[in-house]
Amino acid sequence: MRRSVELQIITEALQKMGPHAPATRIWGRAPGANSDMAAEGNVWAGEPHDIALHIVTRLYGEQKAEPLSPLAQAEDAKRARDLVGEVGILMSAGADLESAPWHPVRPGDLVHVHYETAGTAATFGETYQIAAGRHGFLSMQLLAHTLPTDVDPGGMVGCFAVEDDPDPLMELWFEAGPHRLTIVRDGRPVHIGGAR
Repeated sequence: MRRSVELQIITEALQKMGPHAPATRIWGRAPGANSDMAAEGNVWAGEPHDIALHIVTRLYGEQKAEPLSPLAQAEDAKRARDLVGEVGILMSAGADLESAPWHPVRPGDLVHVHYETAGTAATFGETYQIAAGRHGFLSMQLLAHTLPTDVDPGGMVGCFAVEDDPDPLMELWFEAGPHRLTIVRDGRPVHIGGAR
Protein backbone atom coordinates (compact mmCIF):
# COMPACT_ATOMS: atom_id res chain seq x y z
CA MET A 1 0.00 0.00 0.00
CA ARG A 2 2.75 2.43 0.94
CA ARG A 3 4.58 1.90 -2.33
CA SER A 4 1.43 2.64 -4.30
CA VAL A 5 1.12 5.99 -2.49
CA GLU A 6 4.76 6.80 -3.21
CA LEU A 7 4.30 5.74 -6.83
CA GLN A 8 1.30 8.07 -7.14
CA ILE A 9 3.23 11.00 -5.60
CA ILE A 10 6.22 10.52 -7.92
CA THR A 11 3.97 10.10 -10.97
CA GLU A 12 2.11 13.33 -10.17
CA ALA A 13 5.40 15.18 -9.60
CA LEU A 14 6.71 14.03 -12.97
CA GLN A 15 3.47 15.00 -14.72
CA LYS A 16 3.78 18.54 -13.33
CA MET A 17 7.36 19.02 -14.57
CA GLY A 18 8.22 21.53 -17.22
CA PRO A 19 6.39 24.37 -18.88
CA HIS A 20 3.87 22.12 -20.66
CA ALA A 21 2.30 20.41 -17.64
CA PRO A 22 0.61 18.00 -17.39
CA ALA A 23 3.32 16.03 -19.13
CA THR A 24 2.27 12.93 -21.05
CA ARG A 25 5.85 12.06 -22.07
CA ILE A 26 9.16 13.09 -20.58
CA TRP A 27 12.21 13.53 -22.79
CA GLY A 28 15.81 13.55 -21.69
CA ARG A 29 19.37 13.45 -22.90
CA ALA A 30 21.62 10.55 -22.05
CA PRO A 31 24.37 11.36 -19.52
CA GLY A 32 27.55 12.52 -21.25
CA ALA A 33 25.75 13.10 -24.55
CA ASN A 34 26.99 15.98 -26.64
CA SER A 35 24.76 18.71 -28.04
CA ASP A 36 23.96 16.63 -31.14
CA MET A 37 20.50 15.48 -30.02
CA ALA A 38 20.00 13.61 -33.26
CA ALA A 39 22.77 11.12 -32.52
CA GLU A 40 21.42 7.67 -31.77
CA GLY A 41 21.23 6.85 -28.07
CA ASN A 42 21.46 10.45 -26.92
CA VAL A 43 17.72 10.99 -26.46
CA TRP A 44 15.27 8.98 -24.42
CA ALA A 45 11.56 9.39 -23.69
CA GLY A 46 9.17 7.79 -21.24
CA GLU A 47 5.70 7.98 -19.75
CA PRO A 48 5.60 9.64 -16.28
CA HIS A 49 4.04 6.53 -14.71
CA ASP A 50 6.71 4.23 -16.18
CA ILE A 51 9.51 6.51 -15.00
CA ALA A 52 7.91 6.75 -11.53
CA LEU A 53 7.59 2.95 -11.38
CA HIS A 54 11.29 2.66 -12.28
CA ILE A 55 12.20 5.10 -9.47
CA VAL A 56 10.03 3.32 -6.87
CA THR A 57 11.42 -0.07 -7.89
CA ARG A 58 15.00 1.22 -7.59
CA LEU A 59 14.26 2.69 -4.17
CA TYR A 60 12.21 -0.13 -2.65
CA GLY A 61 12.71 -3.19 -4.85
CA GLU A 62 10.09 -5.21 -6.68
CA GLN A 63 6.61 -4.92 -5.25
CA LYS A 64 5.29 -8.36 -4.41
CA ALA A 65 1.76 -9.23 -5.38
CA GLU A 66 -0.72 -9.54 -2.53
CA PRO A 67 -1.38 -13.14 -1.55
CA LEU A 68 -4.62 -14.70 -2.75
CA SER A 69 -7.26 -16.04 -0.40
CA PRO A 70 -7.52 -19.83 -0.16
CA LEU A 71 -10.76 -19.72 -2.16
CA ALA A 72 -9.16 -17.64 -4.95
CA GLN A 73 -6.18 -20.04 -5.05
CA ALA A 74 -8.55 -23.01 -5.29
CA GLU A 75 -10.49 -21.31 -8.09
CA ASP A 76 -7.23 -20.76 -10.00
CA ALA A 77 -6.41 -24.46 -9.61
CA LYS A 78 -9.93 -25.37 -10.74
CA ARG A 79 -9.57 -23.23 -13.88
CA ALA A 80 -6.30 -25.02 -14.57
CA ARG A 81 -8.18 -28.34 -14.18
CA ASP A 82 -5.95 -29.28 -11.26
CA LEU A 83 -8.34 -31.15 -8.98
CA VAL A 84 -5.56 -32.39 -6.69
CA GLY A 85 -4.23 -28.84 -6.31
CA GLU A 86 -7.70 -27.42 -5.67
CA VAL A 87 -8.51 -29.96 -2.94
CA GLY A 88 -5.02 -29.63 -1.46
CA ILE A 89 -5.32 -25.84 -1.17
CA LEU A 90 -8.70 -26.06 0.56
CA MET A 91 -7.58 -28.82 2.93
CA SER A 92 -4.38 -26.95 3.77
CA ALA A 93 -6.27 -23.72 4.52
CA GLY A 94 -8.67 -25.61 6.80
CA ALA A 95 -5.77 -27.29 8.57
CA ASP A 96 -4.00 -23.91 8.98
CA LEU A 97 -7.07 -22.47 10.66
CA GLU A 98 -7.73 -25.46 12.89
CA SER A 99 -4.09 -25.73 13.98
CA ALA A 100 -3.71 -22.05 14.89
CA PRO A 101 -2.86 -21.75 18.61
CA TRP A 102 -5.77 -19.33 19.19
CA HIS A 103 -8.36 -21.51 17.39
CA PRO A 104 -11.25 -21.89 18.00
CA VAL A 105 -12.45 -18.33 18.43
CA ARG A 106 -14.36 -17.67 21.62
CA PRO A 107 -16.89 -15.13 22.92
CA GLY A 108 -15.33 -11.69 23.25
CA ASP A 109 -12.82 -12.14 20.41
CA LEU A 110 -12.69 -9.35 17.83
CA VAL A 111 -12.07 -10.18 14.18
CA HIS A 112 -11.01 -7.38 11.86
CA VAL A 113 -10.90 -7.81 8.07
CA HIS A 114 -9.14 -5.34 5.77
CA TYR A 115 -10.27 -4.90 2.17
CA GLU A 116 -7.98 -3.31 -0.44
CA THR A 117 -9.28 -1.09 -3.21
CA ALA A 118 -10.87 -3.22 -5.94
CA GLY A 119 -12.43 -1.64 -9.01
CA THR A 120 -14.67 1.17 -7.75
CA ALA A 121 -14.83 -0.20 -4.18
CA ALA A 122 -12.81 1.80 -1.66
CA THR A 123 -10.30 0.45 0.84
CA PHE A 124 -12.09 -0.22 4.11
CA GLY A 125 -12.23 -2.47 7.15
CA GLU A 126 -14.83 -4.30 9.19
CA THR A 127 -14.68 -5.46 12.78
CA TYR A 128 -16.78 -8.39 13.97
CA GLN A 129 -17.36 -9.57 17.53
CA ILE A 130 -17.66 -13.21 18.49
CA ALA A 131 -20.50 -13.98 20.92
CA ALA A 132 -22.27 -17.04 22.27
CA GLY A 133 -25.08 -18.17 19.97
CA ARG A 134 -28.60 -19.06 21.06
CA HIS A 135 -28.30 -22.79 20.37
CA GLY A 136 -24.87 -23.66 21.74
CA PHE A 137 -22.62 -22.49 18.92
CA LEU A 138 -21.03 -19.09 18.25
CA SER A 139 -22.19 -15.99 16.39
CA MET A 140 -20.08 -13.38 14.64
CA GLN A 141 -21.76 -9.98 14.40
CA LEU A 142 -20.63 -6.81 12.66
CA LEU A 143 -19.44 -4.33 15.28
CA ALA A 144 -18.11 -1.49 13.08
CA HIS A 145 -16.87 -0.67 9.59
CA THR A 146 -15.03 2.21 7.92
CA LEU A 147 -16.91 2.31 4.61
CA PRO A 148 -18.85 5.57 4.17
CA THR A 149 -22.56 4.97 4.73
CA ASP A 150 -23.51 6.07 1.21
CA VAL A 151 -21.10 3.58 -0.39
CA ASP A 152 -21.73 -0.16 -0.17
CA PRO A 153 -21.13 -2.10 -3.38
CA GLY A 154 -23.65 -4.92 -3.45
CA GLY A 155 -24.40 -5.00 0.28
CA MET A 156 -20.90 -6.18 1.12
CA VAL A 157 -20.74 -4.67 4.61
CA GLY A 158 -21.49 -7.29 7.24
CA CYS A 159 -21.69 -10.16 4.76
CA PHE A 160 -19.61 -12.45 7.00
CA ALA A 161 -21.90 -12.13 10.03
CA VAL A 162 -23.23 -15.54 11.12
CA GLU A 163 -25.59 -16.90 13.76
CA ASP A 164 -25.02 -20.15 15.64
CA ASP A 165 -22.12 -21.55 13.67
CA PRO A 166 -19.70 -24.20 14.98
CA ASP A 167 -16.81 -22.25 13.38
CA PRO A 168 -17.94 -18.68 12.57
CA LEU A 169 -14.51 -17.73 11.22
CA MET A 170 -14.34 -20.45 8.55
CA GLU A 171 -16.05 -18.60 5.68
CA LEU A 172 -14.11 -15.38 6.31
CA TRP A 173 -10.82 -17.31 6.54
CA PHE A 174 -11.41 -18.96 3.16
CA GLU A 175 -12.97 -16.05 1.24
CA ALA A 176 -11.06 -13.00 2.49
CA GLY A 177 -7.94 -14.95 3.41
CA PRO A 178 -5.89 -15.13 6.60
CA HIS A 179 -3.58 -12.40 5.28
CA ARG A 180 -6.45 -9.87 5.59
CA LEU A 181 -7.46 -10.80 9.14
CA THR A 182 -6.45 -9.54 12.56
CA ILE A 183 -7.85 -11.38 15.56
CA VAL A 184 -7.77 -9.82 19.02
CA ARG A 185 -8.37 -11.75 22.24
CA ASP A 186 -8.45 -10.09 25.64
CA GLY A 187 -7.02 -6.90 24.15
CA ARG A 188 -4.04 -8.62 22.52
CA PRO A 189 -3.61 -9.55 18.85
CA VAL A 190 -3.36 -13.31 18.49
CA HIS A 191 -3.31 -13.32 14.66
CA ILE A 192 -1.94 -10.48 12.54
CA GLY A 193 -2.44 -11.51 8.93
CA GLY A 194 -1.10 -8.33 7.36
CA ALA A 195 2.27 -8.65 9.11
CA ARG A 196 5.06 -9.43 6.66
